[in-house]
Amino acid sequence: MTQQTFVYQEKADQLLQNIQRVIIGKDEVTKLSIVALLSGGHVLLEDVPGVGKTMLVRALAKSLNCEFKRIQFTPDLLPSDVTGVSIYNPKEMEFEFRPGPILGNIVLADEINRTSPKTQSALLEGMEENSITVDGMSVPLKRPFFVMATQNPIEYEGTYPLPEAQLDRFLMKLNMGYPSPQEEMDMLNRTSHSHPIDQIEPIMTQEELVQLQNEIDNVFVSQSLQRYIVDITSGTRNHPQVYLGASPRGSIALMKAAKAYAFIHNRDYIVPDDVKYLAPFVLSHRMIITSESKFEDKDEKMIVEEVLAQTNVPIDRG
Repeated sequence: MTQQTFVYQEKADQLLQNIQRVIIGKDEVTKLSIVALLSGGHVLLEDVPGVGKTMLVRALAKSLNCEFKRIQFTPDLLPSDVTGVSIYNPKEMEFEFRPGPILGNIVLADEINRTSPKTQSALLEGMEENSITVDGMSVPLKRPFFVMATQNPIEYEGTYPLPEAQLDRFLMKLNMGYPSPQEEMDMLNRTSHSHPIDQIEPIMTQEELVQLQNEIDNVFVSQSLQRYIVDITSGTRNHPQVYLGASPRGSIALMKAAKAYAFIHNRDYIVPDDVKYLAPFVLSHRMIITSESKFEDKDEKMIVEEVLAQTNVPIDRG
């Protein structure tokens, strides 16, 4: 492991500690969000309002000195409200492109299921292609580019649930959950005079983050662990209570996430425990389970846990 790698790992540790100054008691969600960011993926947060989803994204953006953009999705939002629009300038006698919020670095797509599928697709194109199409022309997005989308799991009236093909574009699906009483007390104490988000200082520059993302690619994955990842995703397709299993994109996402997870734990190689821990967060939203499994009160994460229990763990010798 090179000296430069140690420097990048120290930066990743500082990033986690910086966000924990603002987000109390959600260390797992914070760490997984950083894993998704470092591996070049995006996150879908499904939870009730007021549990800190927006604050998590803002803390990330401030810690990275990145441009933060928020898109509040509503039924009347148009694709051009996301991507931007070309406006005619009579003085110059030509059209000028006015960029939309998707041209930021850290983008919060708030309540993504409240807008029409046409507008959803404008965001999802950028997530998949790292570019958007405006007036027939391709516009590249900035680097780094990270989307954290939220949706409310309680109120479904007038919403447009994301189909499985679009859910597959998110590296992970996470839940914040309510804080414990003591954690909520800590929040009241910390915000009694000013909010901790106002005191956050940048930990790294945008260029350093891009270099850090590139460093993740150098994390070693053995052939046996690649086979282990494929066996897990194949297991979701062959499970009797799964109607549609995880796609090959799920295998790639799991490997990328495992690389980033190993890196922030000061390793330049992944181990089976990295894969086992991340699999429920990376694969569960890529599956459709049968109605019989729902009658048995099983959800997608429980099915993934069953697949993990039935999959042989590789043991590299020497």
